[in-house]
Amino acid sequence: MDQIAAIKAFQTVVTAGGFSAAAKILQVSHTVVSRQVTQLEALLGTQLLNRTTRRFALTEAGQTYHEYSTRILEQLEEAALAVTRHQVQPVGVLRINAPMSFGLQELAHWLPAFIAAYPKVSVDLVCNDRFVDLIEEGFDVGLRLAYALPDSTLITKSLAGCEEWWVASPAYLKAHGTPLVPADLARHNCLVYSLAQKSSQPSFTGPDGRTHTVAIAGSLQANSGIALRAAALSGTGIAASPVFLVHEDVKRGDLVRVLADFEQQPLTLHVQYPQNRHLSPKVRAFVDFAANQYREPRW
Repeated sequence: MDQIAAIKAFQTVVTAGGFSAAAKILQVSHTVVSRQVTQLEALLGTQLLNRTTRRFALTEAGQTYHEYSTRILEQLEEAALAVTRHQVQPVGVLRINAPMSFGLQELAHWLPAFIAAYPKVSVDLVCNDRFVDLIEEGFDVGLRLAYALPDSTLITKSLAGCEEWWVASPAYLKAHGTPLVPADLARHNCLVYSLAQKSSQPSFTGPDGRTHTVAIAGSLQANSGIALRAAALSGTGIAASPVFLVHEDVKRGDLVRVLADFEQQPLTLHVQYPQNRHLSPKVRAFVDFAANQYREPRW
């Protein structure tokens, strides 16, 4: 038995004043309406209507059930309308996960514009540098910076490439010299991002197409690009940093880019979100907004 359909049949009989009138409103037969009400009474274990050949009357139990079921159907209708509104316009809490340095240094610049564009959406942003399972931890969307992403059931869209620049302060280079080829890094204090794959053995492609791999070491390794940038600014050593993190420092002259003629595999900025047959408007709005931010190179 479809209990909701049976409740609607019972309610319609009461409000329409009879089984025949209810059947006409519901566009079913008199027999169907009668059977649904009888099944509802059997489920509840009580009689809701006293029937005669020409009229009916609510029993005391029927009156009570009518009052409660009226509220239930009203709440179901309100719930349906609320969900419909969610599917029409971006609304509700949007939970975003992003890498720490990207979230603080890059996402923070354009996220306020997204919030202003969609005032009915509130954002819960969580930044960290550990692996986060979006589905298990209840995130709507994630931003990822990676050379490659593992296979998953998530929908993944690539937004932009992101070079890594080797940078050092003018003071450090004045004191220790400027590396001219990747092999020179072996003689420098290199600041290492501990979460990167093969961070202590970076590979470069030279102008002649040859691959150069060098073993590096230094006095600081950290799981935070922001910490490495700060160390490079202070003159501690040379760091490999995503361009979004240091391009303004290089523009101002606070950091100097070295080995610019030697290419490395770039990172890619991705946006990920769980598969859903009905993608919520708030997620769709964010994905489209993020894609538009990186339609033209930002760095």
